[in-house]
Amino acid sequence: MLDSRQRAYLRGLANPLDSLFQIGKGGLSDTACVQFDEALTARELIKVRILRTAAEDARTIADAVAEQVGADVVSLVGRVFVLYRASPKLRKEGRSLRLP
Repeated sequence: MLDSRQRAYLRGLANPLDSLFQIGKGGLSDTACVQFDEALTARELIKVRILRTAAEDARTIADAVAEQVGADVVSLVGRVFVLYRASPKLRKEGRSLRLP
C-alpha cells in the first residue's frame, strides 16, 4: 500500500511516460494481464489508456487489473491510469525505483 507522498512521487515519474497498453471493447483478457505482469516486472511503473469503446468504467478496469497483477493504482485521470509494482528483478540489478 502506498502513502500519499509515494503516490505523488510516482505520479511525477509517470507524467512523461507514454501509454504502453490500451484496453478497448474486448475488455480485460488473460493475455493482457500476462502482458501487464511482464511490463511491471521490467519497468515497475506503467501507464494504461482505456478507450471509449470499453464496456466498463475506468475505475472498475483499473482496480481489476491491479488486483490480478498484484499492483497498486497510482493514479486515475479520465481514462488513463498508472500502475506500480516493485520488481525483485530490478532490485537485484540496482535499478529499482526508490520511494520516499
